Amino acid sequence: MTKKPRAVLLDELRGLMILNVVAFHLCYDLVYLFGVPMPWFYTPYAYYWQQWMAGSLIFFAGISCRYARSNQKRGVQTLLWGLLLTAVSLVILPGQPIFFGILHFMGAAMLLFDLLHPLLDKLSPMAGLWAGMALHLLTRGVPYGFVGLGPFSLALPPAIYQSRWLFPLGLPYPGFAAADYFPLLPWLFLFFAGAYLGVPMRQGRLPGWVYTSHLPWLAWLGRKTLVIYLLHQPILFGILWVLFGYIL
Repeated sequence: MTKKPRAVLLDELRGLMILNVVAFHLCYDLVYLFGVPMPWFYTPYAYYWQQWMAGSLIFFAGISCRYARSNQKRGVQTLLWGLLLTAVSLVILPGQPIFFGILHFMGAAMLLFDLLHPLLDKLSPMAGLWAGMALHLLTRGVPYGFVGLGPFSLALPPAIYQSRWLFPLGLPYPGFAAADYFPLLPWLFLFFAGAYLGVPMRQGRLPGWVYTSHLPWLAWLGRKTLVIYLLHQPILFGILWVLFGYIL
């Protein structure tokens, strides 16, 4: 059996994104936990930075589903890590809990892909890629009460936002608050778009530079994304606590 070529560029891009995640959370901790004034962090630019990072990681996770031996196993493990983070956040920072954050989302998305991929594969990779991207854009407003874009948007019935159990779908109830929130709508479509791109990528049909190593250290970080994501916040908090408590 021919070994499928590894898309080294994917590892490198994941490494770049996880470095951005660490940098973003460092700024978040400085502002919200240690009171460091950073006015720019309250501007839309910080929001766009966070959305770009998270969206990229979700898209890359979709691609990686095509390489996984068992998306069911990966999905369960990732979802359990997300639930652990929820429990820790409720104990350590009850004012900033994590409800259906990016790990919860990715675990659920992997399980849904495992269940639905025979149906999804009836669509060609290129058509699926563009359909996923379009549906992601059209449903980005669902957590805020509408669907569509700009003047072509449509308000959704307020009644569908009343249940306290539908927030994972993208239907948060009034008063819902979470420090990290990535519901299935709109993010599942972006995940599926990545899964469609994963088809030609795994088959080795993309340009050669996708499979060529450029920055090995960055690719190494990309292969440790989950570990870095789980450990970076406790490490950052510990370092900042020492600096602000004993030095500064």
